[in-house]
Amino acid sequence: MTSTFRTLTVPLDDKAFPGGLPSFLVRDDVLCWTRREAGLAGFGEIARFTSSGPDRFLEADIWWRHLVLEAEVADSVELPGTGPVAFGSFAFSKTSAHESRLIVPEIVVGVRDNQAWLTQLTFDGGPLTEETALAALDRWLDGGSHAASATESTTPAANSAGDASVGDVPAQAGGAVVRPLPLAAGATLHTGSLSEEAWMEAVAAGVAEIRTGALEKLVLARDVVATIPSGVHAADVLRELAARYRECWTYGVDGLVGATPEMLIQVEGRTAQARVLAGTLDRRDAHGEDGPPMDYATRVLAGSEKQRHEHEIAIQSLTKQLAPFSEAMNAHDEPFILELPNVWHLASDVKAELTEVEGHVPTCLALINALHPTAAVCGTPTLVAGELIRRLEHLDRGPYAGPVGWLDAAGNGEWGIALRGAVIESPETVRLYAGCGIVDGSQPEAELAETWAKFRPMLESLGISS
Repeated sequence: MTSTFRTLTVPLDDKAFPGGLPSFLVRDDVLCWTRREAGLAGFGEIARFTSSGPDRFLEADIWWRHLVLEAEVADSVELPGTGPVAFGSFAFSKTSAHESRLIVPEIVVGVRDNQAWLTQLTFDGGPLTEETALAALDRWLDGGSHAASATESTTPAANSAGDASVGDVPAQAGGAVVRPLPLAAGATLHTGSLSEEAWMEAVAAGVAEIRTGALEKLVLARDVVATIPSGVHAADVLRELAARYRECWTYGVDGLVGATPEMLIQVEGRTAQARVLAGTLDRRDAHGEDGPPMDYATRVLAGSEKQRHEHEIAIQSLTKQLAPFSEAMNAHDEPFILELPNVWHLASDVKAELTEVEGHVPTCLALINALHPTAAVCGTPTLVAGELIRRLEHLDRGPYAGPVGWLDAAGNGEWGIALRGAVIESPETVRLYAGCGIVDGSQPEAELAETWAKFRPMLESLGISS
């Protein structure tokens, strides 16, 4: 045996899986990051790093750089996501009981620009060849759908997120959700840390704080818990999300599943990109309106002073924090409307050319350390908003609204914000999260309705609502 980290990356014949990367989402313990049939899927685990607290990103960065520093890498493909790769999920808050994590899989399948590849990663001193890599992939795929039970694949995330009590957060779900929902398969749905009425009171309290001038924006989240007697299967959820929400990034890491429309940071070489969202409109609100739905979205969403103000705060938050790492940056002068199956968003894309800081181009995790949390998921000023979130939410967000994604040894990576997601807590229970940006003029009832629009992707993918 040897402690040397070794990887082999070889091309794959993409004709073997015409469905693209989602065709590999067949195990409940799969690690995944996919959009428009491209992305990465990981199987197994050969190394893991966990951390918590304010230095969780930098500690993970140091661990990863040390791990890959002397790695023996054979890579005939040489694309972002080849060679050594780790998947990661980080807690939203530095005070969270949830453990942030990087996971190095045994096998990674990648698809990008009509090219596909297979990487085997090991600390074993045995032979590392195309044949051993293909055999390892076959071994992981042979089990088929639901090859790992929900308990096996989600225990780490469940133990450190949904079931943890922080302060006066209740350990169990609260009363039944009062909003009527067409639940299937004997499923039940309950409120989590706060009832709907208590959450709307928290929104009203947040608006009152904003009107004192203490802050400009606050993001408040809430949770609901679904119990599904027929079982919660991550592989099914991920495939549904990937098919329904092709413009989003579908992610699965250690029981955390979802499809986020928001890219915190994407790094390829020295180019960094982000997609910022703030401003939301439920597509069901357009029912019965005259004219094309997009005209309605343009009028109500893009024409709203409140929504545009919220969006501008989010853009300024990201660009201000990214500027010290950039030698050039550009963003849309005007936000565009991102059309998703459940909602419309005001969106802006930001692109930056990275500069050297202390003689080095910043890594993904160093950038995340500077950027997170943005105003889009916390509020502004950050410290004031963070304190208010802890006081009003009565909720440990765990990995919700934290960075989720992957990175490679070359410095490339994609990290979204874990939105439109859930944590699978047991074989039959799953905790869903949704949040809203609160500014002066926000109405509690409207914000509550927005959370239900944001719960919809997960509820539909779980097969319990439509």
